[in-house]
Amino acid sequence: MSFELIKKVNEAQKKSNVVDVRSGDTVRVHQKIKEGAKERIQIFEGVIVRTDRKNSHTSRITVRKIASGVGVEKGFFIHSPLVEKIEVVRRAKVRRNYLSYLRERSGKSARLKNQNFDREGVNDVRDLEAEAEEVRLKEQAKVDAAARAEEKAKEEAKLTALQAEVEARHTES
Repeated sequence: MSFELIKKVNEAQKKSNVVDVRSGDTVRVHQKIKEGAKERIQIFEGVIVRTDRKNSHTSRITVRKIASGVGVEKGFFIHSPLVEKIEVVRRAKVRRNYLSYLRERSGKSARLKNQNFDREGVNDVRDLEAEAEEVRLKEQAKVDAAARAEEKAKEEAKLTALQAEVEARHTES
């Protein structure tokens, strides 16, 4: 019973559509950063060195980049609400999941062999069902707003009629 409940909660936190990322891909990760009351999006661009637990709600990628001559690695949970989107920039041909050998290499020896891929197709993670549902909800909201406006107009007309009636009684006296 408790395992089923945990599984249900985990599935609820999972994002419906995520980009299919692999080791060797050069990606841009758009991450929300909260600083006090302000919120901004920071982009971290680098090569995916490792992917973990692809089909799980705890799936994670480790991205490596060189900043000011120093290698920086950062791990991102794919289904985290702080990760806004992941965009694949380049795809490389690699033969392993964990590219730890890139840590010792720099310059030309750290290059990976490019692979042709459909960039728009890979980065398009729109959920057509969710978009259709959103359009339906917007239409429903418009209909509801029109009904409320009509009801308010009827109420307004009723009040103006009552006001005219009261003013007519006062002028008679």
